[in-house]
Amino acid sequence: MKNEAIRILQKKNKAILESWMKFQLLDEGLREDLMSNDDLRSQSEELLSALTSNLNDNNIEDAKSMGFEQVNDILASVSISRAKQGFSPRETGNYIFSLKNALLEILQQEIKDPQELYMQSIKIGKLIDSFSIDTFETFLRGREDVILRQTDEITEISTPVIQVWDGILALPIIGTLDSARTQVVMENLLQKIVETGSSIAILDISGVPAVDSLVAQHLIKTVSATRLMGAECIISGIRPEIAQTVVHLGIDLSNILTKSTLASALKTAFTMLQLQVTRKNVTNLN
Repeated sequence: MKNEAIRILQKKNKAILESWMKFQLLDEGLREDLMSNDDLRSQSEELLSALTSNLNDNNIEDAKSMGFEQVNDILASVSISRAKQGFSPRETGNYIFSLKNALLEILQQEIKDPQELYMQSIKIGKLIDSFSIDTFETFLRGREDVILRQTDEITEISTPVIQVWDGILALPIIGTLDSARTQVVMENLLQKIVETGSSIAILDISGVPAVDSLVAQHLIKTVSATRLMGAECIISGIRPEIAQTVVHLGIDLSNILTKSTLASALKTAFTMLQLQVTRKNVTNLN
């Protein structure tokens, strides 16, 4: 004989959906800007249908059961999509917790025996809690993927290599220079050297908030890699406080050409390439 709670939940599918939607729509954190109510209903209906249709005596206490593959697939899809859309962990968690509230509400209405109600409520509660944990973990993995992708995109954007003159490249560095970013900087710079055949590269660190021994080592590695490609490297943006820090830390930059400003570095680059820039006098014809 089928478990009474299972029979009730399968029979009252529509009532559960309406109760679940009621709980969701009453939530102060409802994000109508990220998902329409129609889409929310469609998503909820799909999950509820998969849950009640696959629920049986053998898996009511086992969320990992093979019978719940469809349910877990839907929950994984919901978690990943919500992570990408910008939902918070709380908002995603409430989506599942409100389902538990709806299921328990229907059971309370239909089961009159207090002991039976208690036993079935415990089973359903534990089942949904288990689904909630898996959903939360999947959401966090999805959010981590989003953050990593955004970090990579920001890193790419924040390390542009600019050809300022024929044979001269400039790479303005803004923010902290760590190992991962140094790798991106070197790859972008070396690739641009190959593409343009440039012989001078200017690393401008005016936007680097502070230079410590680790940052200095990263700069030295970049300079060394640039030289191996047959190009000379100039570091510009050496502010007085950075110069004092370098001296205080005993960092040896004596074999690297350094300048206080990007303009000064560019002027030096022109001299190295035996180029001369002169101001042209334009006669006013008026």
